[in-house]
Amino acid sequence: MRKFLLLAVLLPLLAAGGWWYFHERSLPATGPLYREYAYITNGKSNTVTVIDLRSFRPVRNLQVGSEPTGIAANPRRNEIYAVNAGSNNVSVIDAEQNKVVATIGVNGRPYFIDVAPDGHRAYVANSGSANVSVLDLDRRTVAATLRVGSGPGLARVSPDGLTVVVSNRADNTVSLIDTTRLVVRSTIAVCLNPEDIAILPDSKKSFISCSSAGQVASIDLKRDKLLTLLDVGKSPVSLALKPDGGELITCNFGSDSISIIESTPNEVLSSQLIGAQPVRAVVSLDNSRLYVSNFGANSVAVYDIDIGKVIAIIPVGTHPDALTLSQSQNFLLVLDSGSGDVAIIQKRKPNKLEPSEYALLTIIPVGMQPNQIVVKSFLLTKPAADGR
Repeated sequence: MRKFLLLAVLLPLLAAGGWWYFHERSLPATGPLYREYAYITNGKSNTVTVIDLRSFRPVRNLQVGSEPTGIAANPRRNEIYAVNAGSNNVSVIDAEQNKVVATIGVNGRPYFIDVAPDGHRAYVANSGSANVSVLDLDRRTVAATLRVGSGPGLARVSPDGLTVVVSNRADNTVSLIDTTRLVVRSTIAVCLNPEDIAILPDSKKSFISCSSAGQVASIDLKRDKLLTLLDVGKSPVSLALKPDGGELITCNFGSDSISIIESTPNEVLSSQLIGAQPVRAVVSLDNSRLYVSNFGANSVAVYDIDIGKVIAIIPVGTHPDALTLSQSQNFLLVLDSGSGDVAIIQKRKPNKLEPSEYALLTIIPVGMQPNQIVVKSFLLTKPAADGR
C-alpha cells in the first residue's frame, strides 16, 4: 500500500518535471516592450511570414510583391525591407505593427537588399537592368540609379558606410560605389561568376566568391585593387565571416566541403568535408561555432572552429538553405526551401537527461519556397497592435 501511495505521489511529479524540461521553451522575458521577430520571404507564395521568437509561433503572413527574395532589417529603426524580384519593387514593413506600409519601385529583377549602418539608405542590385537602386529610406523613394556591370547579383555596404561592393555575375567584375558622391569609382575584373560578398569589419578589404571558378577574390578597398585569387573547393556559393574578421569560411557546394581563409595574409588554411551540398553558413557572435546548411543532406552541421571539427549533425526539413541566429544566440533558424518550413534548433547545456548540446525544438510551416530570413529585436515605441 505504501509503495502504491509513493508511486501515486512520484509519478505526477516526474511527469511534471519531464514536461518542464522537454517542452518548447521561449526566450527569457525581457520586459513588456521587448519584441523579437523572424521575417521570411516566401518566393512562390508572394508573402512574408512573421514568427514571434518569444513564443515560436507565426503571427502574420504579409502579402507583398511578386516573388519576394532578399530581406533586410534597418539597424536604426523598426523597419524591414523585402525585395520582390517578380514585381521589381521593395516592400517596407513596419516591424512594430507588422504590416506593409509602403512600396518602392526599383528596376529589373532585384534579388537582394543591404541597408547602410546609419539606416538612412539601402542598396538594391537589379540583375535584369545592370544597375543599383539607391533608396532614401527616410523619404521612401529612389535617390539614385547607378549603372554597374552586367547581371549584378548583390550589393553590400561596408561597415563604415563609405563603399558599396557589387558583384556583377555576367561580366565577371566587381563595381565599387562611393556612397558620398553616389558614383561608381572603380570596376575590377575578378573571377568567373562572382556572387557572395564579405567585407572586413575595418572596411579595408572585401572577399567575393566566384562559383564557376572555385575561387575567392580578395580586393583592397582603400586602393581599389585586386590582391589575389584564392583557390578553394568546387562551386563556392556563399561566404561566412567571423565577427572578429580574422577568418572567412566558404561553402563549396560542388565539393561537399568548407574552406577556411585567414583574412589578413589571404591564405587558405584548410578545407574539410562538411556534408552534401553546403549552401549557407553563419558564425556565432563569440566566433566559436559555424552552422552550415547542407542542401543535399537535409541537415545542419555544427562545426567547432576552435578545435576544427564537426561536433553535431542535426536533421531538418527538405533542402535547408538560408539560416540565422536569434538575438540570444541560443536558437538557430533554418529555412527548408523544399518543405516550406523553418526548423528551430536549440543550443543548451548538456545534462544527464539530454546529453546533446543541440536539439531540434520545433518546425514551423511558412510559405512555398522560403528564400531568405532576417531577425529583428527591438523595444516598442508605440502601443502594440491587437494580437501581438
